[in-house]
Amino acid sequence: MLRPVCVAMPRHARVIVPDVALHVVQRGHNRQPCFVHDTDHLVYLTTLAELLGKTQCALHAYCLMTNHVHLLLTPSTLHGCAKLMRDLGQRYVQYFNRRYKRTGTLWEGRFRSCLVDSARYVLACYRYVERNPVRAGMVVSAGAYRWSSHNGNTGRMHNKILTSHAEYLALSEEQAPRHAAYESLFDEPDDPEFLTAIRDATNGGLALVSDGLKSQVEANTGRRLEHRKPGPPASRNGLTENQLALEFGL
Repeated sequence: MLRPVCVAMPRHARVIVPDVALHVVQRGHNRQPCFVHDTDHLVYLTTLAELLGKTQCALHAYCLMTNHVHLLLTPSTLHGCAKLMRDLGQRYVQYFNRRYKRTGTLWEGRFRSCLVDSARYVLACYRYVERNPVRAGMVVSAGAYRWSSHNGNTGRMHNKILTSHAEYLALSEEQAPRHAAYESLFDEPDDPEFLTAIRDATNGGLALVSDGLKSQVEANTGRRLEHRKPGPPASRNGLTENQLALEFGL
């Protein structure tokens, strides 16, 4: 049975459920570029590929934008995603600073994330991640952007860094129809409501999940997975969120 856990960290705690996907965003400090040359993208992806196995995370989709990164991944352990992003960030910054003769931070701070569950949200998040360059006006189609997972997920090229999510596999039992079904998801324009929902959830550390999983996570952690109404923080059995972290030994 899933064991949802609220991982206590400075500022806003992240909600992590092993074996449930996360949409992860990491931005450059002051929106400065994180990738300048093609080699930078290759170094980042090579480092990411190496660390996925070590941190027990499966990568489903990604997009490396000029000044930020989107990842859709599933950690199999409670701390896998945090370890992945910590080690990936540190190693890439060391490379970037050495290459461009600079010092100091590259990333704006903690990465942001939200839980993503169910066919409705997982496939929409795949699409959201890979359409970033299109929404930014950088390319006319997702397949025209080199530094995303789109061509791997549509079968145009082999991308060994990717692991198919169960909801992606459910598109079809056969590979060719699955690729075609996935590509057809990109025929329609973006849904403004989903764009707002995924951005709010990621920035707020919330979740886009089925009602069943949401109830389970909230019951086990005392953490609400939707925006609160104005007022004092909600509590469970008289405990605040900080006290709940202590209750769970986190």
